[in-house]
Amino acid sequence: MENEKYLNDITEIKNLMNKSSRFISLSGLSGILAGFYALIGAWLAYKTIYFDTSTMGAYRDLIISEAAVIRLLIIATSVLVLSIVTGIVLSISKARKSHENVWNTASKRLVINFMIPLATGGFFIIFLIEKDMLGLVAPLTLIFYGLACVNASKYTLGDVRYLGITMIALGLLSTWFLGYGLLFWALGFGGCHILYGSLMYFKYERK
Repeated sequence: MENEKYLNDITEIKNLMNKSSRFISLSGLSGILAGFYALIGAWLAYKTIYFDTSTMGAYRDLIISEAAVIRLLIIATSVLVLSIVTGIVLSISKARKSHENVWNTASKRLVINFMIPLATGGFFIIFLIEKDMLGLVAPLTLIFYGLACVNASKYTLGDVRYLGITMIALGLLSTWFLGYGLLFWALGFGGCHILYGSLMYFKYERK
């Protein structure tokens, strides 16, 4: 009986330590929605980049005009903003239900460690766009986002680390298939977000 009480005390202490060092109110549902936003964005990007040159649809020509690049940036920014807003709203809702302070030391560290690789990658990708090196944009967005997830994972749910590793692997793989960057982008930001978001939702949120 005393041993059982001792184990319960240890478990409670461990949970309290996790709550103080990790932001555990990250919403799996927000990951699922971010995945759907990304798939919609990928479809819009596909419609922007490609157009039929044959009535039979035998082949497609790639168009990367300045106007197309601007539209693609608008699409990417819209997907990013929607994903961030959804993540914040749902995570705040989850934190309130579990009586957790949203803006605490752990969440601040999470944001800082996530933004450092992400901002670095963002500036580098903007430079590549200016130099018309568009083929590397999709792989590098996956790689830097994956690095951001891995870097921030020590301050949130451990599943985020595996999401990051998967993103990095997809990004590296897509460098060998530069003509299929949009497909890899949709698979990573769309499919992986939906998969890992679903796993996190059923693992941590669904009662």
